[in-house]
Amino acid sequence: MDIKPRPNHRKYLELLRRMSPEQRLLKAFELSDFTQALFLEGLRSQFPNPSATEFKRLAAERLRKCHNRNY
Repeated sequence: MDIKPRPNHRKYLELLRRMSPEQRLLKAFELSDFTQALFLEGLRSQFPNPSATEFKRLAAERLRKCHNRNY
């Protein structure tokens, strides 16, 4: 199995360990917002002109396909 090298992974973990619980939670929210924005922009690039209602339906349909049913 060929694993991608991660030369900065140890530094990343050290940085996370130095953060307070509040800082880690805020970072998680920030990453979640960023992921959502990327998802929506990708959807908009595939479907540039749907109505607001149709776009919401498309987004919900795509999210249902990705939902982790283990939760």
